[in-house]
Amino acid sequence: MPKGFWIGRVDVADPDKYKQYIAAAAIPFKKYGARLIVSAFGKFETVEGESRARNVVIEFPSYQAALDCWRSPEYARALAIRAPITRADIIIIEGYDGPQLS
Repeated sequence: MPKGFWIGRVDVADPDKYKQYIAAAAIPFKKYGARLIVSAFGKFETVEGESRARNVVIEFPSYQAALDCWRSPEYARALAIRAPITRADIIIIEGYDGPQLS
C-alpha cells in the first residue's frame, strides 16, 4: 500500500505562536504515524514558480492515515492555532509504488 504525504509551503507571521501549533500538532502526528521527511528549516532554492518561507513533507503509513490525521479533532485544534498566523498551501497526496524511471 502506498504511503501518504502532506506537502506544505508555509509563511508564518508569529513564530512564537507557531511553536504552540507545533506542540499541538505533535499529538495527531504521533497518533497517525507521521514522520517528518523535509524540515521547514532546511535549505532550499526556488528554481521555478513561487515559494514560501517554510517547506515541509510529512510521511504517513498510508494515504488514508494522512487524510484521517487532517480530518481529526486533534489536528483541528492545532489548525485553529496555526490558521490565523500563517499563509499556507498544503496538499495530501498518495505516494507512488510503481516502477521507477531509469
